[in-house]
Amino acid sequence: MAPSAEPTTEQKRNARVILRRLVKRYPDIGTALDYRDPWQLLIATVLSAQTTDDNVNRVTPTLFAKWPFPEDLATADPEEVERVVYSTGFYRQKAKSILAIAGDVVDRFGGEVPMDFDDLTTLRGVGRKTASVVAAEAWDYPAIAVDTHVKRVTHRLGLTANRDPNKIETDLKALFLKRTWSGVSMRFIQFGREVCDARRPHCWECPLRDRCPFEPKSPRPRAAG
Repeated sequence: MAPSAEPTTEQKRNARVILRRLVKRYPDIGTALDYRDPWQLLIATVLSAQTTDDNVNRVTPTLFAKWPFPEDLATADPEEVERVVYSTGFYRQKAKSILAIAGDVVDRFGGEVPMDFDDLTTLRGVGRKTASVVAAEAWDYPAIAVDTHVKRVTHRLGLTANRDPNKIETDLKALFLKRTWSGVSMRFIQFGREVCDARRPHCWECPLRDRCPFEPKSPRPRAAG
């Protein structure tokens, strides 16, 4: 199913049944990234690309101890920042991105991360996915972030046939009520990590199995012995 315009009533009903089950499984959900304020969440989210949240959580205490505020990071030595974020991978690009973000936050927004979604996306190195994570997590803004887990799970469930993240975001926003958007992404992400794995989905224990057209279904592992 790939809603190009308005999805049908049945498509919306199916999507909302799926979300209700995920809410039941994950009644309280949020990012696994450690943060104290929107600034720390923004930088941690940028660093989380192509690595694990646990890896980022090991790096950010040192990063924020050295450069607590945007003003500090904006004037930091790039090579020193690279050394701190090295273990997150793609460290040169990530250091360049967070230095640019810090500069933009200081120069254009008085040192405060902008709450406006469109303003967030104007920060260098911040795309729709990062802006959606920050806006939904920090301010409960109605946004849906599309990462690899969201893309995989929603495609398998038939909620979208698109591959482009922006088109997937549009499809999902058409299916779910706006008041639920801020809780959509993290539930699909956690479900993708725990159950709907990329290579070995746990279909035998999936609470969405009756709603999922994905084939072949993964068999239950045989008991040892």
